[in-house]
Amino acid sequence: MQKNLNDQTPSVWVVTEDLRGTQNQCVGVAERLGWPFEIKTISLNQPWKSLSPYLRFETEATFNGDKLQAPWPDLVIASGRKSIAAARYIKKQSNGKAFTVYIQDPRVSPKDFDLVALPAHDPTRGANVMTTNATPNRITEEKLAEGRKDFPHLGKLPSPRMGVLIGGESAFYSFSDKTAHKLADDLARILTETGGSLMITASRRTPEHIQDILRKKLTGQNIEFWDNTGENPYFGYMGHADTLFVTCDSASMLSEAATTGKPVCMIELDKKMTKKTRLQKLQETLVSHGSVRRFEGQFEQWDYPPLNDAQMIANAIKKALPR
Repeated sequence: MQKNLNDQTPSVWVVTEDLRGTQNQCVGVAERLGWPFEIKTISLNQPWKSLSPYLRFETEATFNGDKLQAPWPDLVIASGRKSIAAARYIKKQSNGKAFTVYIQDPRVSPKDFDLVALPAHDPTRGANVMTTNATPNRITEEKLAEGRKDFPHLGKLPSPRMGVLIGGESAFYSFSDKTAHKLADDLARILTETGGSLMITASRRTPEHIQDILRKKLTGQNIEFWDNTGENPYFGYMGHADTLFVTCDSASMLSEAATTGKPVCMIELDKKMTKKTRLQKLQETLVSHGSVRRFEGQFEQWDYPPLNDAQMIANAIKKALPR
């Protein structure tokens, strides 16, 4: 029998693969719930590694990484293909007690979970499926204020302060030298025209030679390019920025930027395929929402209602969680 959660705070597990962007989506929802949570990072052994989520019959031997064992949680927030097996396993081992929430499109029946939350451009639908504009994330006003507090020197840079979030190679995009040179030239010109400043950070996926091009072309007193040492200034850049420039290759970075309420200029990279992808559909959703505009070499500022997808999901969980 489900215990009465009105009498105590629910126990929460965030279960994901070792993928930072995926994990942050779940953590963002968990943080909005306001309850303590534990992060479980898992991987799969064969044959589940190759055949999951279609191969079922999960056992303790299915998993590597953090232990999945009793006492079982009241709530599981999972995302990533490999976490589907974990969510099913926890549900079974807890005798149905654990309420399972899956973030993103599971590409299996939503009936495997108690609640599924996915962006509106994904096709899966069902009685227990809710849709969001983009992907949930950890951005809040409090997080942005914390970033400003942790990196106060950025507030001394001249306005407009432009945060530049650089991604890189992916299944759908490449990052050519030509694109890097054009981006650097456009940003340098905007810097001269506006008299503002640039705060630039590259991701782990940004090729070294692309970083080298950007670093050599974007230098000066009012340019900060994070050198990957010390504390990551990601939230500091977002908190202090007046406008954000974000490469198009990352659903997470675009969604996070659109949650700040600050103008988001999307930097186009080199497409690897002509077929429209789910990521491109997300980009179109954000453009239609008004949070994102395609960067065409010009500096722009505008207003829009910020996204709040993580809070929407948290609210739905609280409403659906058995009491």
